[in-house]
Amino acid sequence: MPYAIGAAAALVWLYVLRVLSRAELAFWRFAVGSLGLFVLLMIFVRPWATEPLAQAVAAISGVFGSVTHTFEAFFRYGVIFVDSAAGSITLKIDFECSGIVEIMAFVSLLSFFRVYNRSERVLVGIAGTLFILLANAIRIVVICELIHFMGPGVYYVAHSLVGRLVFYALTVWLYFYVFTKPQVVRMRVGRFAYERGE
Repeated sequence: MPYAIGAAAALVWLYVLRVLSRAELAFWRFAVGSLGLFVLLMIFVRPWATEPLAQAVAAISGVFGSVTHTFEAFFRYGVIFVDSAAGSITLKIDFECSGIVEIMAFVSLLSFFRVYNRSERVLVGIAGTLFILLANAIRIVVICELIHFMGPGVYYVAHSLVGRLVFYALTVWLYFYVFTKPQVVRMRVGRFAYERGE
């Protein structure tokens, strides 16, 4: 049933995009396009992409755990085991921790961001997706290290505060270099253009 609704929504979305393109309403095309693509990705891609992403995050962060011997990742199950002097804890990389929402939001915005041409959007999309995956793995490593050295009692602060701050700081950095800086660099005001350095 959700797929049938999603298919119908996709047709309406494509029609609205066509109308906005013909009317040359660039902002509304960007807004409707990005939001619509995000919703469609959540309907059609999220169900089969969440688990592989969770496994990838567990595997990447598990490399650090194996080198430092501070935690162990069972990437096939998306599970991380953290041992500490105060006790042990098992972390499950689930929907929220997989980074799928952030990746789909990034891809959706980038798909309708006309500062880049089509091939640039593909390359930036791949690089940005890998960066978000790595940033999420760094977040998991920070959480695991805090638990290892400070005990399971720090889990809530490590997960809900410190880990998120690390991840969001890296995401803001990515968004600046992908969306803000290129738009400013390629901006033209009269005969002045930053790209030419005039």
